[in-house]
Amino acid sequence: MGIGLGIFLLVVGAIVTFAIPQDFLSGVNLDLIGWILMGAGALAVILALVMNQQRANTSHTAVVEHRDTGVPPEDR
Repeated sequence: MGIGLGIFLLVVGAIVTFAIPQDFLSGVNLDLIGWILMGAGALAVILALVMNQQRANTSHTAVVEHRDTGVPPEDR
């Protein structure tokens, strides 16, 4: 989900920066908003990749407890 969100923010930021004319909204710097969205998208993609890499490097061990009671299993 993090990679998808990052790509979405990158695309929206690029559209806001490069496709919408600057005078579309008066008093709002659309270029700055677009660059902020693209920066947040790039950060989201990088963090998602780092988190996925850490998740892939985990190891799982199964612990099996064996208790020797001295009584054969057939007699229990």
